[in-house]
Amino acid sequence: MSRTALLVTHTGRRRSTEHAGAVAADLVAAGFEVRVVAEEADDLDLPAGVVPVSGPDAAEGAEIVFALGGDGTFLRAAELARPAKAPLLGINLGKVGFLAEAEIDDLDLAVRDVVERNYTVDERLTLDVTAEFEGGPTIESWALNEVSVEKGERAQMLELLVDVDGRPLSRYGCDGVVCATPTGSTAYAFSGGGPVVWPEVEALLLVPISAHALFSRPLVTAPTSIFSITVDPFTTLAVLSCDGRRVYDLPPGARVTVRRGTLPVRVVRLRARSFTDRLVAKFGLPVHGWRGNRR
Repeated sequence: MSRTALLVTHTGRRRSTEHAGAVAADLVAAGFEVRVVAEEADDLDLPAGVVPVSGPDAAEGAEIVFALGGDGTFLRAAELARPAKAPLLGINLGKVGFLAEAEIDDLDLAVRDVVERNYTVDERLTLDVTAEFEGGPTIESWALNEVSVEKGERAQMLELLVDVDGRPLSRYGCDGVVCATPTGSTAYAFSGGGPVVWPEVEALLLVPISAHALFSRPLVTAPTSIFSITVDPFTTLAVLSCDGRRVYDLPPGARVTVRRGTLPVRVVRLRARSFTDRLVAKFGLPVHGWRGNRR
């Protein structure tokens, strides 16, 4: 039975394109049918037999999707991998690359593990979002990291009413509100003062951004919770952003509903690794005191 892999690459970096060509060659040599995103093919030095594909079904039937780049590339690849239920392997060629499983120095080993089927797959919780407003079509989207409702005009404060599970929680005068998954807890929600949540935890996060309110603490709720965010009818224009990739304008009066996604993102794990170690490595956390580590 033939094996298929899709490569998604940050073509803006020469190093990424060079490594993508090497990965493609190794996979072809191992008997894989290798696909690449058609819009990226001209920027890659690819071996013969690689198939350019386009459209939302690019990962359909693929055994695995490689994301070669940083977190932005990973999120772009997730858009293709998720509907196909294909496992997604991130190789960090960027700076932080928090979502990636392997670093550039591990690239050859990562490819070898895939060829030998020496990997496991985790499922990451996602968010489904709908937005409704008078005079416009219903917006439907999703996110792996976070959904945010933010002010659309820099100089104006946004007025939002937040409900949780059908009950009003608080009205915020703010720059916005972030609804995040545990996977996204180390991204936008973290920069807004939210907690870091281990990816194995099933929960949803709500983090107000620069809120002029007495109660503006980040909240961690059950994974079954439903957030409703209403843009005040007399406030300014708002913007709905899903992972920073799918962005929509929201007029005053719009209502946004966020709940656990029906379809997770499947993420490749090459080997057991503590999330604590990932935090320390990615954020450069000081684990040695100035007197040295006495343990």
